[in-house]
Amino acid sequence: MTNTRDFTPALGRHELTQAYDRAIALMTRERRWRTALLKLVAPREHEIILDVGCGTGTFALMLKAASPDARIIGVDPDPNVLALAKRKADEAGLAVEWRQGFGDGLSEVAPDGTVDKIVSSLVFHQCSVEVKQAILSAIRRALKPGGQVAIADYGLQRTPLMRVLFRQVQMLDGFDHTQPNADGVLPGLMSAAGLADVEETRIVPTPTGSISLYSARAPLR
Repeated sequence: MTNTRDFTPALGRHELTQAYDRAIALMTRERRWRTALLKLVAPREHEIILDVGCGTGTFALMLKAASPDARIIGVDPDPNVLALAKRKADEAGLAVEWRQGFGDGLSEVAPDGTVDKIVSSLVFHQCSVEVKQAILSAIRRALKPGGQVAIADYGLQRTPLMRVLFRQVQMLDGFDHTQPNADGVLPGLMSAAGLADVEETRIVPTPTGSISLYSARAPLR
C-alpha cells in the first residue's frame, strides 16, 4: 500500500519517534490501559485482528503473545514506526504482519467483511473530524457481522484537572484535531459510522489527561 498523504507522526514530530515508547510508558499509565484494552479485545485463536495505527507495535505484540494462533496485522502510515515494530517483533520472536497504510484504506489490507476484531490506540485524537469519520467507516466495512472494535484514546476530559493536563497533548498534536476528542465526540462518531452497542467501558486518568476505552460491534445485518 502506497503512502502519499500527510499524517501526524508519533509524539507529533518525526524526530521524536525514537522516544515514543518511553514517553507513552511514562506519561499515559500505559500498563493500566493497555492491560484493560487487551482484556476487552480478548483475542482468540484463528481470529483476524487489525491494529489500526499500530505505531511501534506494542499492543499488536501483546495481542500475539496472548493468542499465538490469531492472525495479527498492524497497520500504520509511518514507515519509521513500522521499522521499530518489526524490530521489536523479531526480538520477541512473534510473527505479526506489518502493513504500511492509512486507517481509512483498510480494504487494501483485508477485504470488507472479513475481520473479526479491530483495535486502535491513541490514533483518533491526532486526526481531523473528517478523518476520524473516514477511519470509523472503514472499520465498520472491514468487520464481519458482529465483529468487535475496541478503541483506547483520549476521550471526554471531564474535570478541570484533566483538561489542563490534556493541554500537553494538544501542544504536540494540535488543538484542531484534539479538541473534538476532549469534547467527547468519539461515541457519536462511532454510532454515525454504523457501529452498534457503542459503550465507553473505562476511563483511566493519566498525567496527560484521561484515556477512555470504547467498545462497539458491527451490526448483524
